[in-house]
Amino acid sequence: MADRDSPWQRGGRNIEDLPDPFAAPVFGPAPTVRRRRWWWPKRERREEIPTDLGHDPLGTAYFTDSGAGIGVSGDSAPPAATPRPRRRWLRLGLTGFAALLLVTLLWLIITAPLGRALEPLPDPAMLIVSSEGRPIARRGAIKEAPVDVTRLNPLTPAAFVAIEDRRFYRHWGIDPRAIGRAFVANIRAGGVRQGGSTLTQQLAKTSFLSADRDLKRKAQEVIIAFWLEGWLTKDEILSRYLSSVYFGDGVYGLRAASKHYFGREPEKLTLAQSAMLAGLVQAPSRLAPTKNLAGAQKRAKLVLAAMADTGVITAGRAAAAIPARPIRRTQKVPTGTYFADWVAPQAADAFESDFGEVRVRTTLDSDLQRFASRAVANAPLADGVQAALVAMRPDGRVVAMVGGRSYKDSSFNRATQARRQPGSAFKLFVYLAALRAGYRPDSIIDDRPITIDGWTPANVDGVYRGPIPLSTAFARSSNAATVRLSEAVGRANVLRTARELGISTPLPDSPSVALGTAGVSLLELTSAYAAVAGGRYPVRGTGLPPAETPDADARGFAASLFGRGGQLDERRDWRPMLDLLWAATNEGTGKRAAMATATFGKTGTSQDNRDALFVGFAGDLVVGVWVGRDDNKSLGSKVSGSTLPAQIFRNFMTSALSVDGRSAPALPAGYRAPRRTQAPAPAAPALDVEGWVDELARAAEALLGEGR
Repeated sequence: MADRDSPWQRGGRNIEDLPDPFAAPVFGPAPTVRRRRWWWPKRERREEIPTDLGHDPLGTAYFTDSGAGIGVSGDSAPPAATPRPRRRWLRLGLTGFAALLLVTLLWLIITAPLGRALEPLPDPAMLIVSSEGRPIARRGAIKEAPVDVTRLNPLTPAAFVAIEDRRFYRHWGIDPRAIGRAFVANIRAGGVRQGGSTLTQQLAKTSFLSADRDLKRKAQEVIIAFWLEGWLTKDEILSRYLSSVYFGDGVYGLRAASKHYFGREPEKLTLAQSAMLAGLVQAPSRLAPTKNLAGAQKRAKLVLAAMADTGVITAGRAAAAIPARPIRRTQKVPTGTYFADWVAPQAADAFESDFGEVRVRTTLDSDLQRFASRAVANAPLADGVQAALVAMRPDGRVVAMVGGRSYKDSSFNRATQARRQPGSAFKLFVYLAALRAGYRPDSIIDDRPITIDGWTPANVDGVYRGPIPLSTAFARSSNAATVRLSEAVGRANVLRTARELGISTPLPDSPSVALGTAGVSLLELTSAYAAVAGGRYPVRGTGLPPAETPDADARGFAASLFGRGGQLDERRDWRPMLDLLWAATNEGTGKRAAMATATFGKTGTSQDNRDALFVGFAGDLVVGVWVGRDDNKSLGSKVSGSTLPAQIFRNFMTSALSVDGRSAPALPAGYRAPRRTQAPAPAAPALDVEGWVDELARAAEALLGEGR
């Protein structure tokens, strides 16, 4: 002890300031106090212990990890703390997986009922038939009632198990052996040649998941497979799989497939038939025996070999099995026609989902449809020129529809989907609005040039007749007189009349709208003329009988309640409008459409002769005909509404009235059309044998109906 030291000092320092010789040295970073919050796993909060000598009465020494550096906390700051993120990310990953598993299970319990595979398809197959019951088209996929594997021939489910999932009765939803075997086989083949999915996984995929091929869907598939295995027996899983799997040709489920391919119930399938159906599951569209019999039979042999390999049958029986052949269907129903494509959405709304095939009776008349198709096919149309025809009853029931020259070449329906300018056929609404405003057919209108906002409509023939009656202006289709009349009546009244008669497409508030410059569909325009034929408006074209049209009564009641429908005033509107339409057809631009039976209608030709139309009615039929090009080019100066459309109309109506009758019950009681002052122009000659029959019918019509 130095002289200057007291008993309570060492080296000039007080004893209480010296390090504790018995304290354990601290290596590495400064110790921390971790305070874990009660909610986990939020980030922990660290609080460093102060290391300043002035605050550390013991003067704790800190050592480096190597032990070389020794110091006192007061001499230097401790090294920074080293974070440990690896354990944190592991906890977060496990937590996320557990949450995903929990959410998936909750989703399955709430939204994925176990019986989904046993339910009918949301869009059942429809056999669309005519009003006489003749098949028109078949649409949609077919799924029959579920099957129960315990009631099937034991060889039938055994065939599917042998070729698709040999260890089905031993695994618990997934098969690691099958996955490994498929992995090795695909590596050797240099591509995907085998799959490792079990039947349970396939059921999960087809009944609960989309067709996406990604890791997320695969993970969901595995979870659902475990869930199915936990809730269902093996027989229940296999029954659901066989009841919902796709077999090609638009058929789902074993019952529909056995009926479609072999014409028998699944309980009566033979060994060869069971093997063929089991083989289709791998590639149903490619192996469907109706399209690829050789491929289906080759695949069936592999199924029989797999059954022999698993001991279900003997090798001798597998070799002796005669290959199955599907039944031959003599009548092939097309999947689509112009009419079927149009009526299918209406039919889907009218019928609920069910097993099997829904038979939908429509308003189409097979004979009238044949006449319509023939009238369009025989028309002398130039290359690239299309034609459309729609025929309906005055109440809107469509009985014939042709949307183009060839459905095979183009399924675009020009009768319902195209929006083309109707030309002078739109003048119906101008003159009906005038009649409502107090004008009469003999009222005088000035047929002289008129200019509105710098636009001057011209008459097609270049002739201006001065003051003329409305009947003459309508029959001669005077553009100048019609625009002058529209402005006098008021464009708003013209547009309102068009809306009331069923025109729903946009109509511009411009002077040219009176001449049909706004695009409308042929179906809508024909429906408006049907309203005049029947005296009630609006008329909606429909392909289903009224009893099968969904909410037809409710819509009719709502329309009458809110003023969206009504009747034409017989004396003020209906009879005068019929006189105008008769004059246009028999004495004006529509002479080629006139027949001995009272014929009413109006021609229409758009600007530069891009569209040519005739819309009219006779007997109990209202018919609209359109001729034009899809590229909207001109038809030429020789084609107008008074030529080809009028000829097509008459050729169709001559045949149609010969079988449909010539009565016109929709016309006002006691109405008699004016007498014709000259004979109608001859129609274009028919070019086929059936045309001669039509000529005879036309001659008989002239003899019997001239006085009508």
